[in-house]
Amino acid sequence: MKRFLIRILALAHKETIHIARDVQVIYMALGMPVVLLLLFGYAISFDLDRLPTCLIDQDRSPASRRLAQAVTASGAFAITARSTSSSEVEASFRRNEFKVAVVIPAGFDRALRRDQASDAQVLLDGSDGTTTGIAVGYLVGIAQSEAARVLGERASFTPQVEARVRSRFNPGMESARYIVPGLIALILATIAVLLTALTVAREWERGSMEQLFSTPVGRLEVVLGKLLPYLVLGMVQVLLVVTLGTWLFDVPVEGSLWLLFGISALFLICMLGQGLLISVLTRNQMVATMAGALSSMVPTILLSGFLIPIENMPWALRALSALIPARYFVVVLRGILLKGNSAVDLWPQVLALTVFALAMVLLSTLRFRRRLD
Repeated sequence: MKRFLIRILALAHKETIHIARDVQVIYMALGMPVVLLLLFGYAISFDLDRLPTCLIDQDRSPASRRLAQAVTASGAFAITARSTSSSEVEASFRRNEFKVAVVIPAGFDRALRRDQASDAQVLLDGSDGTTTGIAVGYLVGIAQSEAARVLGERASFTPQVEARVRSRFNPGMESARYIVPGLIALILATIAVLLTALTVAREWERGSMEQLFSTPVGRLEVVLGKLLPYLVLGMVQVLLVVTLGTWLFDVPVEGSLWLLFGISALFLICMLGQGLLISVLTRNQMVATMAGALSSMVPTILLSGFLIPIENMPWALRALSALIPARYFVVVLRGILLKGNSAVDLWPQVLALTVFALAMVLLSTLRFRRRLD
């Protein structure tokens, strides 16, 4: 056992020297996570901020002006155009002048004063389904608030039920708090796979693998010796991206940092082992890089619940997502950072990541061959 550990540490020391001499590896490990976090963190947002809106006020009354003020008060919409006719709205949509048009018909104020139904029309550019879908939610909320305000102003109306909505774990409904934990999983998965996907492939291309064959080290010792330095480097990545996520995007850390780092280590072993397996199978740096990027980034974005809820996927994709380690790590990150979950709450995810980690190390060891052909 002592010789086993000595050989692993010797190989880890050798790999650490290679990492220290390779500036590209250092940049990929520590520079790319920062770049990706900044790009994705600021680019992906489900919050509306001053969406260009056209106001078509055909009533020109105090009631129509109050409705227009309610639309812009939230900051989600900004009136960039005004008109009295809705006939040019479609042409304006085609020119991308605005995304939303609010039409207040003539007689709007008179209908309100007569306690009659008073309708306002909303026209949306449906070519951008995500933005317009979010806009519909905002506008429905504004309409309900205005209806409650009008009813409250009537002396004969006494509200019997008052609804108070409280959002737990994200009171301000900020999209960054939802996106950044998943983004951390995406960054760690992609960088970890790419780092180890180049290790054994680089050894094969440079011919230095023959030197390992002349030593008494076993296959498991080679695999563990190569994984260990990258695991340490990966933990530095975890510290880096979590710190930046909390500092730049105000993502809280409600749970235990020790638990977060412990489960992150399991996830890193999964992804580092996956990259090492790819490296062992391909023996070519270019092929290993392409396979590593495709097998880590695409599944994490589409099948982990990072952006698309798994519950909304077809059953076949839901079953396939069970084979994606990032699916479990996203739940862990959101649970610890936002909800303050404990190990008891997260044991199914911990168990799944442990199985994946052992499977990746075992497969990498079995596929590693001490021969040149």
